[in-house]
Amino acid sequence: MQSELVKPLRNKSKNNSNVRSIIPEDRTSVQALSRALSLLEILAGDDDGYRLIDLAERSGLAASTVHRLLTTMQQKRFVSFESQNNLWHIGAQCFSVGSVFGRRRNMMDLATPLMRRLRELEGETVTLGVIDQEELLVLHQVESKEMVRAIRRPGSHSPLANTAMGKAILASLPETKTSEVIQHGGLQRLTPRSITRGTTLHSALSAIRECGYAIDDEETAVGLRCVAAAVFNESAVPIAALSIVGPSLRVTQGRLESLGQSVFASANALTQLIGGRLPKQIAALTLR
Repeated sequence: MQSELVKPLRNKSKNNSNVRSIIPEDRTSVQALSRALSLLEILAGDDDGYRLIDLAERSGLAASTVHRLLTTMQQKRFVSFESQNNLWHIGAQCFSVGSVFGRRRNMMDLATPLMRRLRELEGETVTLGVIDQEELLVLHQVESKEMVRAIRRPGSHSPLANTAMGKAILASLPETKTSEVIQHGGLQRLTPRSITRGTTLHSALSAIRECGYAIDDEETAVGLRCVAAAVFNESAVPIAALSIVGPSLRVTQGRLESLGQSVFASANALTQLIGGRLPKQIAALTLR
């Protein structure tokens, strides 16, 4: 690798040609991005919006440059244009991006005390996961104090259909979403117990709707069992899940129902903490 880096430097004309062809393009891209972000910051500071000429003056950029950046961001809905008053505003996409970060950050802060209580109650690792595209993303974990315990590192991804958290989320989504997951991601055989047929998955999701929690019976890893329930946003859409996971020697078949009830209650409590709303079917289960 060192010889490959040093060798071009000996041919100055070739090296200079490479520099001219690469660096200006990179600088231009970074500069455009920096300017666009600066415009977003200015727009975010005033709910009344800005006219193009005022935005150019405030940013110190040429009006033509500002207009080019704004129209590019408008295509992605990061800014919007009010034609009646010729005003530019922050767009809906800024809210979408920002709300995801805020929701995740707030969810972790609100979930941690609840997860610790659940860990103390059941003695096993408690995990918070969120839906990310068509996978489950581990967001936070409170580990068991036992010597032998289950660990899922935050940031790791798993197929939705293979995990208890993923199945808990899928059970409260339209069946068309389940079909999309099956078509795009497939049903992966991670262990001999993994669900690999669509009909089996649909049956499992129906059972989850009846009790409010999902079970991973050594479907993701041999020797581990997991019980999970979904967390819902203000529109009663599942966005996350809480789970209790541990070695199958401790998380026995006989404990699954009581663990399911515990994680179901905790997930519902987290839904309330984040300002979410339970779907009618889930709310009805709490009244049993």
